[in-house]
Amino acid sequence: MSGKRGNGEGSIYPYKNGFAAYARVTTPDGRKKRKYVYGKTRTEVHDKWIKLHAEAKELTVRDVRTWVNDLLEQCQCCAQGKDARREEPRCCAVGRCCDQVPSRRTVQDSRAVLPSALTNAMTEELISKNVAGLVKVRSARKVKRDPWSVEEARKFLEAASTARDPLYAAYVLILVLGFRRGEVLGLTWQNVNLDAGEVTVQLQLQRIQRRLVHDETKTEASTAILPLPAICVTALRVRRKDQEAAKQAAGELWTDSDFVFTTRYGTSIEPRNFNRSFADRTSKAGIRRIRLHDTRHTCGSLLAALDVHPRIAMQILRHSKIAVTMEIYTHVPSEATRKALRRLGKHLGKQDRK
Repeated sequence: MSGKRGNGEGSIYPYKNGFAAYARVTTPDGRKKRKYVYGKTRTEVHDKWIKLHAEAKELTVRDVRTWVNDLLEQCQCCAQGKDARREEPRCCAVGRCCDQVPSRRTVQDSRAVLPSALTNAMTEELISKNVAGLVKVRSARKVKRDPWSVEEARKFLEAASTARDPLYAAYVLILVLGFRRGEVLGLTWQNVNLDAGEVTVQLQLQRIQRRLVHDETKTEASTAILPLPAICVTALRVRRKDQEAAKQAAGELWTDSDFVFTTRYGTSIEPRNFNRSFADRTSKAGIRRIRLHDTRHTCGSLLAALDVHPRIAMQILRHSKIAVTMEIYTHVPSEATRKALRRLGKHLGKQDRK
């Protein structure tokens, strides 16, 4: 074959016993360099040269690293146009950025999904290699939580009971059985057996894309049949009576549903409103404010103080790993917590006898 270059080949040239070619590529540190390919025939080298040019234009480690770094600092309300989609914009769309930057954990999760997407792109022959695996993101730092002590939990429940809070039974399930918000709001009477003292955790209520969705719990591990302690049975019996009274008072305005916890008109409770009610009750009880989700750690403290075996506690808390349960157990000051629990037990006993 002739050693003459074809139109557009430019960098293919005779070399020793064959031909060679090069293309300029960008290294991970941003520098430009030549990368060479070799072959016995011009056709062979031309094919390699075409592939080399394609690789020079594909996604690079630097591109992924830049994307990850930008994600750490970019307001997602601005990037996704969240405020602009509201009927009445109140922050980013009107020039008042809310700085809704994702947490390092969110960035880490996004980075974890990327390799799978790029692997699919390789399967479709859109790219020749997966560069996402070469980008490292620092592990998310664990946020130290300071959940309620058993004594604080007792004060909270006592205040809610005294005020005849319609959500008292919900708070009991959250603190004693470690229910999540969606599980409490999605609980139906069909899944409650007060005679047998059991409750089936199977459904959850969540707001997804502007609508309330009543669906199965997020994982199979979250689905469970749990025993109901006496305080839970008592609280749920009271809740059923109060709901029946509310139905009579609402009359034709009542909406029939099987939800255990409803508004005064029988409709499901908005998840955010439940958070507000919890925060309001916390304030009225004179107890320091914590996240609703952090009450699950208080539940663990209650179980540990009761000397419940870790494996049983793991089942109640629905942890997937015993190590997670043991982490809670190792942070319980046993003697102090047992004393507080004895005081709580007396309070629960009084509630059961009412």
